[in-house]
Amino acid sequence: MESAIFACPAAWKPLLPIDVKIVSGAAALAERSWDLVALTPDGLRMAEAIRCRLLLAPGECGVLSQIQAERVVTYGLSPRDSLTLSSLQEPVLCVQRTLPRLDGGVIEPQELPLSNLPFPAEELLPLLGLRLLQMPLETAGKL
Repeated sequence: MESAIFACPAAWKPLLPIDVKIVSGAAALAERSWDLVALTPDGLRMAEAIRCRLLLAPGECGVLSQIQAERVVTYGLSPRDSLTLSSLQEPVLCVQRTLPRLDGGVIEPQELPLSNLPFPAEELLPLLGLRLLQMPLETAGKL
């Protein structure tokens, strides 16, 4: 499975799943078809062309004309986003609707309490979403 995160903050590198590639240039992102691409807000602004099976993108992404994705999962603080936070003071990741997995399975709507985060939860939403979508199904409830 080929997974990537685009425009990843340097401080997140130790927190990424081991098999996720960090892509920093738009050309490198566009040169192949990915299974999963996670866009940070900065990555969304810089992205040009993307081909992937599953895209994790900020909810304010709007129409992405140069992006070809079979499925899009959005994250953010809007109730329309697939991944959001139901609490900011004691962060809880909220899966608002059934999410597709690359292995054909799904992640059911649920709330996952978060503890000991190194940064504010709202900043980590793309990383949390990426980890959730990458985890083996039996451990998906343990971010």
